[in-house]
Amino acid sequence: MATIKDSVHDHIEIEGVAAALLDTPAVQRLRRIRQLGTVSYVYPSANHTRFEHSLGVYHLACQALDGLGIHGQQAERVRAAALLHDVGHSPFSHNVEAVIHRHTGQYHDDVADLLEENPVGDVLRSHDLDPETIADLIAGDGQYGQLVSGELDVDRMDYLVRDAHHTGVPYGTIDHGRLVRELTFENGQLVLQEGNVQAAESLLIARALMNPTVYSHHVARISKSLLRRGTERLIDEESIPAATVRRMDDSDLLVALRTHEATEGYANALDERDLFKRAVWAELRDVPDKIIDADHETVRGLEDEIAAKADVRPAHVIIDVPGRPTMTESTTRVVVGSEVRRLDEQSPLVEALRAAQQSQWRLGVYAPNGRTEQVGHAAASVLGLDIEGALVSEVRGTHYATLDEFDCGPN
Repeated sequence: MATIKDSVHDHIEIEGVAAALLDTPAVQRLRRIRQLGTVSYVYPSANHTRFEHSLGVYHLACQALDGLGIHGQQAERVRAAALLHDVGHSPFSHNVEAVIHRHTGQYHDDVADLLEENPVGDVLRSHDLDPETIADLIAGDGQYGQLVSGELDVDRMDYLVRDAHHTGVPYGTIDHGRLVRELTFENGQLVLQEGNVQAAESLLIARALMNPTVYSHHVARISKSLLRRGTERLIDEESIPAATVRRMDDSDLLVALRTHEATEGYANALDERDLFKRAVWAELRDVPDKIIDADHETVRGLEDEIAAKADVRPAHVIIDVPGRPTMTESTTRVVVGSEVRRLDEQSPLVEALRAAQQSQWRLGVYAPNGRTEQVGHAAASVLGLDIEGALVSEVRGTHYATLDEFDCGPN
């Protein structure tokens, strides 16, 4: 058994299959992938990694399994899945996941191939664990998969507390100790026992507060957009397979961006924090549905149209359209008076938080400093936005990079 000192959970004891998995290359790679991707451009201390988070998820899974009275081989399966749940992440965590998915059809939790072919598979089989079964648990399949990926999963319980801890914000505080102790199964569904409506609400509130201040902060979104654009170019113009990029770590990707002509401008911008600025920052109510629901190719076409109208290079326009607001935690199930109810059926907070989430949603259009005004007006026209509500003026400091750095081809 190994004992690891953790900044969030204090001492974490690793044993069994998890101890054997710990030093596999796939798990150690997670040391080199930041948990929050580009959020460190906003919160400099947010440099924690997927490795730390995976240890935390494993720790909470162990506590939950003990409380549920699950032991033996089934518990080992869940513990293995908890430790391995993030091995499929591409560099910078979720930041370039959409790019990878467009080329490979795989998201970070599609790990069956990684577990089967990787040395991880050898470790699992040596402990009489089937890699395919572990992959299914990571994807949230079955009764016990809910512990790893679901409305009440230990993944969410760890990352909210851990992300708040490392960014220094007070919004992700939840009583994760109580949450894992109060879990139970009712008819195969993972639920919170009687008297825990407020504990369930705390998950909802923490996520609702962390989203605008951390996860969707405009600087994090702009830097993520530049990273995505550079990664797209790396794959499309430099012919680096998306499957290869998927297995890189953060440093690998940055080096690749720096050393290819088509992408070095994006690398320089990220290295020097010389980022694009907001030309448009539009509320949900001001954006036509056809823009919100547009696919990737349609968005790229709109970027070209805006660039032509603004008389700038296509590379100087990035449209950032978040998905429609969702609130997975609202379907959390709690026991109330011996009846299992969804949280959104029980808590009056849900509707208020949904309204807040809708009001916080923003479409962004980004351009280099010095081009935001012309790009903003062109974007409002092309996208059919309310100009007064959408345009922003965000010129700060001195822009040292040349705009030619982003003239990386026709896109």
